[in-house]
Amino acid sequence: MTTMESLIGLVNRIQQACTKLGDYGGSDNNTFSSLWEALPSVAVVGGQSSGKSSVLESIVGRDFLPRGSGIVTRRPLVLQLHKIEDDEREYAEFLHRQGRKITDFAVVRQEIQDETDRVTGKTKQISPIPIHLSIYSPKVVNLTLIDLPGLTKVAVDGQPESTVEDIETMVRSYVEKPNCIILAISPANQDIATSDAIKLAREVDPTGERTFGVLTKLDLMDKGTNALDVLEGRSYRLQHPWVGIVNRSQADINKNVDMIIARRKEVEYFETSPDYGHLASKMGSVYLAKLLSQHLESVIRARIPSITSLVNKSIEELESEMDHLGRPIAVDAGAQLYTILELCRKFERIFKEHLDGGRPGGDRIYNVFDNQLPAALRKLPIDKHLSLQNVKRVVSEADGYQPHLIAPEQGYRRLIEGALSYFRGPAEASVDAVHFVLKELVRKSIGETEELRRFPTLQAELSAATNEALERFREASKKTTIRLVDMEASYLTVDFFRKLPQEMERAGNPAQPSNPAQPTNPAQPTNPSNRSGPNPNDDRYGEGHFRRIGSNVSSYIGLVSDTLRITIPKAVVYCQVREAKLSLLSYFFTQIGKKELLDEDPTVMERRQQCFKRLELYKAARDEIDSVSWVR
Repeated sequence: MTTMESLIGLVNRIQQACTKLGDYGGSDNNTFSSLWEALPSVAVVGGQSSGKSSVLESIVGRDFLPRGSGIVTRRPLVLQLHKIEDDEREYAEFLHRQGRKITDFAVVRQEIQDETDRVTGKTKQISPIPIHLSIYSPKVVNLTLIDLPGLTKVAVDGQPESTVEDIETMVRSYVEKPNCIILAISPANQDIATSDAIKLAREVDPTGERTFGVLTKLDLMDKGTNALDVLEGRSYRLQHPWVGIVNRSQADINKNVDMIIARRKEVEYFETSPDYGHLASKMGSVYLAKLLSQHLESVIRARIPSITSLVNKSIEELESEMDHLGRPIAVDAGAQLYTILELCRKFERIFKEHLDGGRPGGDRIYNVFDNQLPAALRKLPIDKHLSLQNVKRVVSEADGYQPHLIAPEQGYRRLIEGALSYFRGPAEASVDAVHFVLKELVRKSIGETEELRRFPTLQAELSAATNEALERFREASKKTTIRLVDMEASYLTVDFFRKLPQEMERAGNPAQPSNPAQPTNPAQPTNPSNRSGPNPNDDRYGEGHFRRIGSNVSSYIGLVSDTLRITIPKAVVYCQVREAKLSLLSYFFTQIGKKELLDEDPTVMERRQQCFKRLELYKAARDEIDSVSWVR
């Protein structure tokens, strides 16, 4: 294979692979579609009945396009020609029927018609959705040709009025691209000044650098006339030479005359023509195909640096996407277990970073201890519990029918126990608040472990296992914090009460302390001689006595509150936060071998497969470009 064939074949293969992999006309990644546009192709443009189909069939050497009156080509046909060895059998393959090799070209014609009708219906409607067809034949040169609907001036029956404009817009979307070579088809039996194809080509390619003029139906011109002014560039000059084509006659088409015979007749026509004999070597469909191939080679050579750049960019993006999607899952059980453990370790590392400050969130736990718990303790109804009326009631009821003799110890204990029971609420609330924060951090950590997204089952099981573990930690933490409260109620600090008589003496007047909050001695009566029973003048049974009791209990509760404000956070951290850091997944690890956890999301598997195919394509393309780009 020559260097030219290698270059054009390379472009053809890249275009075909891009098409099969969905990179053309629908990729989410602009680089892929940009790569297609960077690769040159040939768009066949002409008015209705200008002979476009005949030109394409002459280049291919096969009768394979639908024919008829009016608009026959109603969807773009992206035709990729692949030259194969002479001893290989030619065949065609449609993108929408990948893997089906069609050797009967009458079937190809019918499939084009059926696929057109499938999208547009059996009407004269048009559609910009292309049909992709690849033909492998020893009779072709490597080319990508795009057959477009014929330009028209009037909509026919069954077509909306916008059809004329729609067709022109569709054709322009192809020929405006700077890497598109325009094959402008004009019939010789019409004035070139009225050619729709030349008019459009002049607008999008005013310098004529991308336009090749093709003059068809030379054999149908009136006798005594010829098209030499056009073919020799006097009527309308292009930078590339005009090429004349002699199409098969309708009689030949009706008789299914072989394209090889038709090509031979075309050569004979030019060689024996008194008008065109001197141009015979530069006329005909065979020459046109070679001319396009030679031009494509020069264009491709000029585009190699930009193509290489786009290929390399595509490779980088695909490798990045492969890293994001993760590598394929190992089949071996040991390797799968290793993968699961690695994913769990990544999750645990992210979770610990949230707790320890590497990532946001852990500070919310500190906020529970520094703000929420103290606020809850301050809101406890201790003042209501130690109101004068309630103190009287509790103290009076504490000894039953036997009045206390010296100090109302049972009354003190009941008042303290009743007050301390209120501390259960803030203790449990602190546990629940930290539990909620831990659950949120687990959820965030699972979401931030990108590799887990591949495995929905593992993700769900991990979430369930961590929530179950956090529930166990919460229950243990609640038991511990409630136990702390109960411990304070079960054994009072004796030293506090032993110091009360001394503090009362220092106060100077035990009957009327200067500071109601100052602890007084409830055990010392104001009148030691009167101990036989109630006396209105005896402070032991007066309001001052009960106020002192309430004040003493309040002071003791304040002492306990300060203690619990310190010990509850310690218990919560020890039972919940510490355990979450050390053993969040301990139970989960014991269950790993009993479940199938690496059932990857099918959409991710499909994305990886497509990504891998693209990556292989672009790497192969890069290697091929490197192998031929320096050959001259």
